[in-house]
Amino acid sequence: MFQENYAIHSIADAAPNARAQFIRRTYCHLAAALLVFGLLETFLLQLEISYTLSEQILSARFGWLMVLGAFMAAGWMCRGMASSGSQLTQYIGLTVYVAVQAIIFVPLMIIALSIAGPGLLIQAGLMTGVLFVGLTAVVFVTRKDFSFLGSILAISGFIAIGLIACAVLFGFSLGLWFSVAMIAVAGAAILYDTSKVLHEYNEDQYVGAALELFASVALLLWYVIRLLISLRN
Repeated sequence: MFQENYAIHSIADAAPNARAQFIRRTYCHLAAALLVFGLLETFLLQLEISYTLSEQILSARFGWLMVLGAFMAAGWMCRGMASSGSQLTQYIGLTVYVAVQAIIFVPLMIIALSIAGPGLLIQAGLMTGVLFVGLTAVVFVTRKDFSFLGSILAISGFIAIGLIACAVLFGFSLGLWFSVAMIAVAGAAILYDTSKVLHEYNEDQYVGAALELFASVALLLWYVIRLLISLRN
């Protein structure tokens, strides 16, 4: 769907200075995406309409399924845009994806705030940050190739989507252990994406690399928040 005009050589074959520049660009874009996500989330939580729409979604039987479907469609589209040969299209894809994630997080943030206040979100953010830094360090220190996790993550993703759909359709709770399992999946995704930063991406794919890392961090944050909510309940 989107034209791909990548650099000839992968980052693994690039000169050390080019590899270092690619890594800097990737993580600078990731940091910017996380900052924009935080600012957008703060802004959205100040709007009355956010609470009204969240209440409607949470009360509707298939509300979360619609949100899940919209998220999957937006993720597919934005990933395609971020892998485009056009720099402008890549940035549009990353920007739209961050905005969509911020909107999807609103109902969960509202639930967390109603249960335990901002302290829970601060704790979740710190836990997510520590886990991300630790997993990133594992890849950078060991230089291990975690590409074998790709098929495992794909299967895990389909299973998770199926379980979420069944939970919504049949009205049962997935519970605490599902959140624990999904935190493990998100951790594996961070290992996989970080490994790709070192071994697989081409030199002009730093925007796409930042988007994939952001998606994994957002997944981790989502289920850390859900885990803390479950523990409080």
